[in-house]
Amino acid sequence: MRDASKTMMARAHPAFALRPLLPADVPLLAEIFRASVEELTADDYSPAQQEAWVSAVDDEAAFAARLGDELTLVATLNGSPVGFASLEGADKIDFLYVHPAVAGQGLGTMLCDALEKLASARGAAKLTTDASDAARDFFAHRGFVAQQRNTVALGGEWFANTTMEKPLAGKQGAP
Repeated sequence: MRDASKTMMARAHPAFALRPLLPADVPLLAEIFRASVEELTADDYSPAQQEAWVSAVDDEAAFAARLGDELTLVATLNGSPVGFASLEGADKIDFLYVHPAVAGQGLGTMLCDALEKLASARGAAKLTTDASDAARDFFAHRGFVAQQRNTVALGGEWFANTTMEKPLAGKQGAP
């Protein structure tokens, strides 16, 4: 009976898992990217800005090459991708997107924790990201501090974002 209750709990509270990027993931990751931008950024960006933003993954081959050039982690739920994050070089979060259906369930935190550990293992003293206005509070809550505001052009639209930085544990003062 005890084993049955554990199984039932596992089904009631499914666990997310992380794994490396596989080439076959790219089309689904592009869809997660689009859904995330379209459904989670409406309070901060106009429909025209959102459309320009999602156009960044229209060239699937270029998107695949960018993800492949970085250390990209895929978050899964029951084996299916539901989010992803990538580390550019040793110390910059380039992508961090979760499907809206799982937003607010700790998946972004899990991905960010993993990237922090990987950056630290690569010798980085700090981790940076250019956070969208929609993601700024998420990163601030995780200890990232705003360094500067940026204006970026994409697809004929202008976007504001914020470069944010977090010192990594045990690495302060490192060269």
